[in-house]
Amino acid sequence: MQTAKTVLMVEPIAFGYNSQTAENNYFQKEQKEANIQEKALEEFNAFATKLREKGIEVITVKDTLEPHSPDSIFPNNWVSFHEDGTVALYPMFAMNRRVERRPEILQALQNEGFNIDKVEDLSPAENEEKYLEGTGSMIFDHEYKIAYGSVSLRLDEELFREFCEKFGYRPVVFHSFQNVGNQRLPIYHTNVMMCVAQQFVVICLDCIDDEMEREKIQETIKSTDKELIEISEDQMQQFAGNMLQVQNQEGQQFLVMSETAYQSLTEKQISAIEMHCEIIHADLNTIETNGGGSARCMLAEVFLPRN
Repeated sequence: MQTAKTVLMVEPIAFGYNSQTAENNYFQKEQKEANIQEKALEEFNAFATKLREKGIEVITVKDTLEPHSPDSIFPNNWVSFHEDGTVALYPMFAMNRRVERRPEILQALQNEGFNIDKVEDLSPAENEEKYLEGTGSMIFDHEYKIAYGSVSLRLDEELFREFCEKFGYRPVVFHSFQNVGNQRLPIYHTNVMMCVAQQFVVICLDCIDDEMEREKIQETIKSTDKELIEISEDQMQQFAGNMLQVQNQEGQQFLVMSETAYQSLTEKQISAIEMHCEIIHADLNTIETNGGGSARCMLAEVFLPRN
């Protein structure tokens, strides 16, 4: 299955700007306001409600005050849940994000009837300062067993290739960049510039500076018979690449994104997406501004089998 019927969300309790991740996440901007957590919680709850209203199963687990991790609202970076009952735990760049790997979250899914047969813990790679931040750094085409990965400090190429070999995916490695001031710097996560859905791929090809890599990506997408919907770098900067396709219990598919991302799209792009599925968009401005992540980052897909 390319699209999950269930997503895990972690409810924030002390959300805020994370200076450790801001080292290479150029989307983050610190807001000097006292009620950041309050606003983020409002956005979180409204987002979860929108998903549930469409029949998508949303399992929420509350974060804890201690140990404090301001980015726990983005669980897809530290964990992924697979159809064969495997859970993968990932090595994280920021030290204060490593505490997000909480066993009680896995237990919460088991309490909901999901079966976990095996846990593949890749996190010891942190000791070698090698990182692979889950479905933030890797984009899966489950149907064709392809994994796309843009090399950065959050995606170590060797680890990525090892993961693909272990989990049975064909790695497609490339490099993507964004304008930061007068510099061209690596994009921290692949999932801010690329989204793979069942029928289409949204991607910012302008971010792939190497012509041969750009052609390789296009050829790979073409080989899967998916429609290529291109976005500009300016749209990518507004989180238009940070989307996720999910489905409800009846099998109806939706593309989930933020209001910022939706407003950046052209009518032609919206029409192209809506030829395949309905769009769900939610106001995530506080979370995007301070956290540097958007709708896709907040959703960990649950493909685990049920008991």
